[in-house]
Amino acid sequence: MRVVAILASYNEELYIRACFDNFIAQGCEIYLIDNDSTDATVEIAREYLGKGLINIEHYPRDGVYRWHPILLRKEEIADELKADWYIHADPDEIRLPPTAGTTLVQYLESLDRANYNAVNFKNFLFLPTLESPNHEHEKFEKTMLWYRYMEPSYPNQIKAWKRQTSSTPSQRRDQHLKASKSLGLADHGGHKVEFEGLRLAPVDFIMKHYQVLSLPHAIRKYVTKRYAADEVDRGWHGWKASAQERNLRLPSQSEMRQFIGDEKLDTSEPITRTLIFSDSPVREQFDHCR
Repeated sequence: MRVVAILASYNEELYIRACFDNFIAQGCEIYLIDNDSTDATVEIAREYLGKGLINIEHYPRDGVYRWHPILLRKEEIADELKADWYIHADPDEIRLPPTAGTTLVQYLESLDRANYNAVNFKNFLFLPTLESPNHEHEKFEKTMLWYRYMEPSYPNQIKAWKRQTSSTPSQRRDQHLKASKSLGLADHGGHKVEFEGLRLAPVDFIMKHYQVLSLPHAIRKYVTKRYAADEVDRGWHGWKASAQERNLRLPSQSEMRQFIGDEKLDTSEPITRTLIFSDSPVREQFDHCR
């Protein structure tokens, strides 16, 4: 069975290799949309062409981050590639099946045989801590070992789905809706797909989300980013659209769970929002960790 992970990237040079290596080890192919990266993201990605990476597509940024058209493009790619299953993913994530001893593709095959067509992911948020603040290197998985399970609602990470029959490309162009009629990915800001006849698998997969690697990295990733005004107006991007240096913080390890292994990830006391953003100013943390 053919499974393709569709990723969009912008300055992900520290993440991209670990992300690609994981998907390839899980039996998946990868399609990359690069949104005008200025670092080594594309250079590293080229090493994987023909070795699991299908294509690197350039998507212009023009100084503004526009998420909605990228999601629409992901839906188009899902139509074009004719794979069996797709995974909507970001480079700062590691995706895993729910049990050890199998792969994403093998587990999706079993769900496919059982006539399920969508999968939710449990979101385990990994962050640097006050006690261990800097993980800006490609081996971040080995050193950033503190996390919390994040669940603002359930399910809100339905990001793997079986190929759906949709309207023709010409129909979508005429309606200016592209594939959103069939998948709903762009309608929900990329959080989940939603389509007629969705049969959600009874077991959740694993998403390890390494959101930022240090406080300075958080500044670069969020504070300096210009978000599309129409997306902010509709409530997309949440705290990220208003983040300032003084509102970013690192949690202490006492607020987190220590990572022991994928099979022992702890879902107790889920959080509903990230721990790196505070409504109260915490600028002194940034100065300390600089």
